[in-house]
This record gives sequence, structure tokens and C-alpha cells, in this order.
Amino acid sequence: MKYRCVECGNGMKSLFVQYSPGNIRLMKCENCKAVGDEYIECEIMIVVIDLILHKPKAYRHLLYNVLDPQALNLQGLLWKCSFGFLLLDAYRSLLICRSKEEWSLSTSIDSFIWTCQKILLDVFLGNLMFFSTFVLAMRIFLGTWFGSLSSYKDILLAILISSYFKLSLLAMMVWEFPSSAVYIIDLYVFSSNTVALKVISKSPTSRCVLTCFSAHLMKFFITQSWS
Repeated sequence: MKYRCVECGNGMKSLFVQYSPGNIRLMKCENCKAVGDEYIECEIMIVVIDLILHKPKAYRHLLYNVLDPQALNLQGLLWKCSFGFLLLDAYRSLLICRSKEEWSLSTSIDSFIWTCQKILLDVFLGNLMFFSTFVLAMRIFLGTWFGSLSSYKDILLAILISSYFKLSLLAMMVWEFPSSAVYIIDLYVFSSNTVALKVISKSPTSRCVLTCFSAHLMKFFITQSWS
């Protein structure tokens, strides 16, 4: 089955029938008898709002019905998402460093070099431990392992895309926010990752929470160990 019903997650061959340009009929799911994907006729802002509200059906729409492997270059999308993810993480580390020490034009070269080294360690070692712990936690709590390269890419892409709230860090370039806002964004990313994992793996919420919590906690400890 190429698509998924956003209500129950059941596979569907098609989501709509097109009679003429602009004239379509949404298909119903054979399992739950509901409309397969109501977001097809919705504005993109409705989808964004439902993603922010952590509605599983919005995540099913995005991860299954929008990201079509046959229509998209998922390999290229994966690289772009990874680059954006690491770049936003680097800016997050910079914000934390700036909140702990005053930066000015007179900042010493040694202090600048140390800050750059810490950011690199935060980004690369922190995320290496994050994804390593995530894979191990999936094995422990979900009893699953990446059986193939395609399943590995699906899970990785779901985690990267569900970390979209990191984009909120860009607002801190314009407006002043307390340093605690960074950790609030981290909590939101954690909860979004949990919903995405639940949608992809079809596992109980409690186990998905434990999986994502383990990965985020390990990353937090690693990045704080040399602060």
C-alpha cells in the first residue's frame, strides 16, 4: 500500500479520485470508514497548526502521504534535513555559550577558539550519542532493529523532520529571549519526536516516550559534561 489513512494508519492504494482539474473526491478508508486524508483539501497552515498540536494524523499525512519515495529524492532530502538539523544545533550551542559568558569585541582569541571547539563537540559528539542511544533504546523498549537500509532512513527522516521546532531558535536572532527558552524548545522537540516515532513504529506511547527520553537525556548529559 502506497499511502496511509491518517485516522487509523491503515494502508490505502489512493487517497482521492480526480475527475477533472480542481474536481476531486476523497477516498474513504476500508478499515475505519473515515476519509483517508482530509488534509489534501486543507491549507498548509492547518497542517502546521495540527503538527504543533501533536496530532498523530497530521504526522501520518506528512510522513506517509506527503513524503512519497517515488516522487521525491529522499536521499537528497535526508542530507538537507541532516545539514539543517546540525546547523540549528550549532546555533543552539552558541546561544547557551553566550548566556553563560559575556561576549564582546574584546573577547580573547583563546576564549573564541574554546567556544568553537565546544560547539563542534556539542553538535557532532552530542548527536552521535543521541542517535546511537536512540537505536539502542529502540532495540530495548520497542524490540525492533533496523532491518534494512530503507527502514533506517525512514526512522531517521522522521526524527529529523519532527525536530522542526528547532526553527524557533531563529527567532532568537531578532528578539531577546531568556536562556531557558532553549530548553523549552528542546522539550517540545522531544515530544514531537515521540509522536513521530509512535506514528512510524506503531508502538505504545509509553515505550516511544522512553526511547526518545533516553536519547535526549544522553545528549543532554554529553553536552553538559564539558560546559
